[in-house]
Amino acid sequence: MSQVFEGYERQYCELSANLTKKCNSATILDGEQKKQKVSEIKAGLDDAEALIRKMDLEARSLPPNVKATLLAKLREYKSDLNNLKTEVKRITSGNANQAARDELLESGMADANMVSADQRQRLMMSTDRLNRSSDRIRDSRKTMLETEDLGVSILQDLHQQRQSLLHAHDTEQEDSDYNVKKDEQE
Repeated sequence: MSQVFEGYERQYCELSANLTKKCNSATILDGEQKKQKVSEIKAGLDDAEALIRKMDLEARSLPPNVKATLLAKLREYKSDLNNLKTEVKRITSGNANQAARDELLESGMADANMVSADQRQRLMMSTDRLNRSSDRIRDSRKTMLETEDLGVSILQDLHQQRQSLLHAHDTEQEDSDYNVKKDEQE
């Protein structure tokens, strides 16, 4: 596993635990203290989102066998972050019914975003696979052309050798005929 990813993961887990504690303590506060605590929590949520983006980028840059495991972890962290956001909205909303309604509406959007992210991931994997296949085809074509050029060169060499052998044979034949005539004349 990537040390960079592990570092981000460790930071995220610490931040998530801290945010959960702050959410729990914010529920019992009132007025200005509650607003200040919620403000701290929202800043922490922004930091957590940034860490998740960094982990996502790092995971996608790793080999496929490691990437799949890390992306599964990342989905859990995203779900955890969404739960924290829901908790913050519940804390800030004075009306419990309004909070429940907002949560329902946002969960539908989160599901759509999750589906979109999964589709994007599958598309990226398919594109990578297609690019690797294209590279293999390009390499195979290059090898085929090099082999074809080598074959043409060998055939040309063989043709030249054949011509040399035929010429040598003809010359030998002429010399042999000349020597036979010379011997007959003597």
